[in-house]
Amino acid sequence: MAMELKVDTDPAEVGFDARRLDRIEDYFARYVDDGLLPGWLAVVSRRGKIAYLAKRGHRDVEAGLDVAVDTRWRIFSMTKPITSVAAMMLYEEGAFELTDPIARWLPEFAEPRVFVKGSALKPVTEAATEPIRVWHLLTHTAGLTYGFHHSHPVDAIYRENGFEWGTPPGADLAECTRRWAELPLVFQPGSEWNYSVATDVLGRFVEVVSGQPLDEFFARRIFEPLGMGSTGFATDSADELAALYVPDPATGKAVRNEGFSQVGRTKPACLSGGGGLVSTAADYHRFTQFLLNRGELDGVRLLGPRTVGLMASNHLPGGVDLERYGRPLFAEMPFHGFGFGLGFSVLTDPVKAKTLSSKGEYAWGGAASTAFWVDPAAEITALFFTQLLPSSTHPIRQYLRQLVYQAIVD
Repeated sequence: MAMELKVDTDPAEVGFDARRLDRIEDYFARYVDDGLLPGWLAVVSRRGKIAYLAKRGHRDVEAGLDVAVDTRWRIFSMTKPITSVAAMMLYEEGAFELTDPIARWLPEFAEPRVFVKGSALKPVTEAATEPIRVWHLLTHTAGLTYGFHHSHPVDAIYRENGFEWGTPPGADLAECTRRWAELPLVFQPGSEWNYSVATDVLGRFVEVVSGQPLDEFFARRIFEPLGMGSTGFATDSADELAALYVPDPATGKAVRNEGFSQVGRTKPACLSGGGGLVSTAADYHRFTQFLLNRGELDGVRLLGPRTVGLMASNHLPGGVDLERYGRPLFAEMPFHGFGFGLGFSVLTDPVKAKTLSSKGEYAWGGAASTAFWVDPAAEITALFFTQLLPSSTHPIRQYLRQLVYQAIVD
């Protein structure tokens, strides 16, 4: 059953100035009016109540279809927190320890090699001095990478093996994981942070540990209990699926991209725990409420409060931020003042990050410029949906934070 999404409180009841909240629509309307975004939808809630909901523009410009409350969006890397929750549910059942080597379940990772020098054509590698552990997958510290980074010889090796923006045709998650295990690591496990296919490997880990395909685990253990009936690896309502756009290099205006538009229409061969899901604003809002409520929603508890607290803590060694520990590459969040937890970025220093958000806020985004955050201190969740690749095109997330927090008046 689809959950209805609507404003269910007077903004003043939860400490917002309604006129100040309207600045969100005023600001983002310009993106649509100027042709930079096809359309968008934003949701802001506080203390479990939706205080603000706005939408503008089209889910499909060419077909003249407006953004609707039930529009399906490709959430890409906003899949990662869901996969991380799945893993931590198994952790709570005693299936593994966070420090366990993943090779116990994924033997292909028994003897990883680490790139030392050379080129993509002639890499020089050495044996890993540390096994890849479960927490390395959850924190992107395993030494894995993405082909689309274009900054390291190993990234090029990924591309040569069919891993840039997608996976080799016909290869399932088990096969992709075996292939990733054969490629060199960018660094010794646990020594640095690098945004990567780690969460896809984590999805395979969930399959092996649970004995279920990832889509089945998600559906039975997470989506059905939380009432997220419109979320999955493909949508049964293709007409409600938003079209995908990219910026025109000459004008910056959003133009339709047919190549990626097939994503989400049919079930993929590789069930990507790192970026494969399609969802709705209502469904992902329920997921954020489950997180804000520390593992429980409407009487259904999937995680204990201490587990959610651990996930939302900075796990980077020494408590440093990504700017000091990460590689200065693309990620879905800024690096200054942000650490990384078990599946999310974690705001460690609002002053360093130059943001109005609260210390302890955790968040992530997706490649098509979608984003969410959960702020336990202010009891706020916020969501933004659109379909523009890549997410680094516009500073949507920073401005959304400014516009949400300036509206708090209590």
